[in-house]
Amino acid sequence: MEISVAGRLAQREKADCLVLPFWQKDKKANAAFSGRELFPLFADLLQSGDFKAQEAETFLLYNSRNREKRIFLLGLGEKREDPEVLRRSFAAFVKAAREKGYKSANLLLTSWDRASLVAACEGVLLANYAFDRLKQDVLKEKPTTLLERLSFIGAKRADLAALKREQSIIQGVNLARDLANQNADLMTPQELCVEAERLQNQFPSIKTTVLGKKEIEKLKMGLLLAVNQGSSRDPALIVMEYLGDPRSKEKTALVGKGITFDTGGLNLKSTGNIETMKLDMSGAATVLGTFYAAAAICLKANLIAVIPATENAIGPKSYKPGDVYRSYQQKTVEIANTDAEGRLILADALSYARDVMKPTRLIDLATLTGSIVIALGEEMTGLFSNHEELAQALIRAGEKTGEKVWRMPLVSDYKEELKSSIADLKNCGSKKGGSITAALFLQEFVGKMPWAHLDIAGTAHKEPKHYHTTHATGVGVRLLIALLDQ
Repeated sequence: MEISVAGRLAQREKADCLVLPFWQKDKKANAAFSGRELFPLFADLLQSGDFKAQEAETFLLYNSRNREKRIFLLGLGEKREDPEVLRRSFAAFVKAAREKGYKSANLLLTSWDRASLVAACEGVLLANYAFDRLKQDVLKEKPTTLLERLSFIGAKRADLAALKREQSIIQGVNLARDLANQNADLMTPQELCVEAERLQNQFPSIKTTVLGKKEIEKLKMGLLLAVNQGSSRDPALIVMEYLGDPRSKEKTALVGKGITFDTGGLNLKSTGNIETMKLDMSGAATVLGTFYAAAAICLKANLIAVIPATENAIGPKSYKPGDVYRSYQQKTVEIANTDAEGRLILADALSYARDVMKPTRLIDLATLTGSIVIALGEEMTGLFSNHEELAQALIRAGEKTGEKVWRMPLVSDYKEELKSSIADLKNCGSKKGGSITAALFLQEFVGKMPWAHLDIAGTAHKEPKHYHTTHATGVGVRLLIALLDQ
């Protein structure tokens, strides 16, 4: 999308529509910003009460004498400092504009501060997304309408860089969405490797190394190999580096769960749960999206990525409940449930990241447990951490971006659930406190290093709502960039 700014209404370019946002109790004040040219067009409407300026309310006016001919009145609700209101409201405008087939828009945002401009821009860009590449009618006859040009009227030239920076971050979000939305027969572990290598080719600041099955066997990553046993496709370990601040010793490792399809293994998932399991690599998708965004904006930070990639499939050699496998860290793990596979591959990846890549802090992202969805729903990501400063920084980043996290407890007494009579650990316990015991299992493989676990099972995919237009949300990209920006 082409983004531009214009200082005054008279300087605007021609577009398919003009957008006038209104706070509920300041309708007249907002209307005054539009000046003599526009105010008469909707003065009577404002007085009638037909347009109430409720949050995300849109009202379309037509006037052949106006340069745009179509004017969207956009409600923002009661005035408050909450960027999420702006994101959701401007997303509502995008939905309405796309339904009409509009491809360009002028947004009249006179006297808005930069943070508000960026929030509005986020809402537009996040909502201006579609995943339709597999639809024959779209490819041939009915291409999806997306906004192609956006102008911020009333913004300053100095604001343009911030808006374009945000656009690059959202492109990282959309990459994560694309990867997670892709069907699993195409988005295999090997294709995930191709995507990681593509980032290396696109950005000189990114270095990508792919370890295949033989290298993984040499590393003795018994847990990753165990999960892979039932699949006809080999596993992979993707290792990436981004050096944006060479003078700094700080280095953040991002570990993303890369289960490209999860059948549940021999503990087979049921109908109603298995259909969306192509999205079980959303953690890996977020890590790749974050690397894209970091490189695109030249983020001043140093990053490492470690992505264990495999299917959890069923075959003649599938791993079984009761089996015992030795991890990269040499701890033995009894398999209590083959559908608790994500923590197994993450355990080997976390240990590798800690011991080989030597970061100063670890963050993993995974669609790990159904328990976290029951506890927090689809609007909050579960946060587990052994480090207060890192946890609070993630909470602040969540508040800033709208990708909110809720800190969950690491209850040491619950470690009893992971005790095995024949091995060092079991991979899961009872259903009680399932998200907590999963996090406690991961904690066994990070040692004393500052670490945070983000369980995105509830937030990585959801029904279309607000600026989430398809199932995959790309959650975590904006959160992590905001964290690294602090």
